[in-house]
Amino acid sequence: MQGGNFSSATEFILIGFSAFPHLQLMFFLLFLLMYLFTLLGNLLIMATVWREHSLHTPMYLFLCALSISEILYTFAVIPRMLADLLSTDHSIALRACASQMFFSFMFGFTHSFLLTVMGYDRYVAICHPLRYNTLMSPRGCACLVAWSWAGGSVIGLVVTVAIFQLTFCESNEIHHFVCHVQALLKLACGENVSILAMGLGLVCITTLLGCCLLILLSYAFIVATILRIPSAEGRHKAFSTCVSHLTVVIEHYGFASVIYLKPKGPQSLEIDTLMGITYTVLTPFLSPIIFSLRNKELKIAMKKTFLSKL
Repeated sequence: MQGGNFSSATEFILIGFSAFPHLQLMFFLLFLLMYLFTLLGNLLIMATVWREHSLHTPMYLFLCALSISEILYTFAVIPRMLADLLSTDHSIALRACASQMFFSFMFGFTHSFLLTVMGYDRYVAICHPLRYNTLMSPRGCACLVAWSWAGGSVIGLVVTVAIFQLTFCESNEIHHFVCHVQALLKLACGENVSILAMGLGLVCITTLLGCCLLILLSYAFIVATILRIPSAEGRHKAFSTCVSHLTVVIEHYGFASVIYLKPKGPQSLEIDTLMGITYTVLTPFLSPIIFSLRNKELKIAMKKTFLSKL
């Protein structure tokens, strides 16, 4: 299926890992271990919050929602990637490709929205502590989580519908290991492809930058408030509640900027594949580690809930 018109194609070929033919078994074992650790880490966080009543607060409700979005994101992408590493058949059906794109964008942007909500939660807790219970009521928190999921769903639907109404006529080989937007745009033909690519890029970048700016604004107020605390111990205690969230934000947007803000131009398959691994495997892998190690309350609760029974 090289060349010709593939507007009615029923499948694509994912060739991302063909750039590393001798490393595929090693990649499979490494990514499998990282995937299992990601699942275990997020499930441990959720189980700890569920069982420890002292963690039944908005901050940890949002953390549980974040863990769910990470589990679902990795489930939408990594099992298929692991299967391709062991198989010689790298074809993916058109509907499966569309589904993978929708769910990866949905859960990925839900993750960004939830990080923004968590930044707002820290802002209210530190800058307006007396109004915290009012502003972060159970109903209000549930609405923030629901709107985050709704926002992610809308972005996923818009991107997926826009991409799969295109005509694909260059080839059916996707130069990636997932159904990646930029890789599919390279296969499309027609006068509106460049306009669509610019529009989708604008939507994604504007959304991510908007979330990032809201988080930065929250932390600007947080830092200003912390600096007004007279005691060093009080400043340290206030800032310590933000460290894990801030670290995950830096990691999340750092890797996202590599993908969305990289210079335009020809890229080798090897570079595209390695860059894709950062946000597909590495980011979800690091997130539960950061929250578990950098959040003192959560770390103590995990030891109390699980290690005390060993």
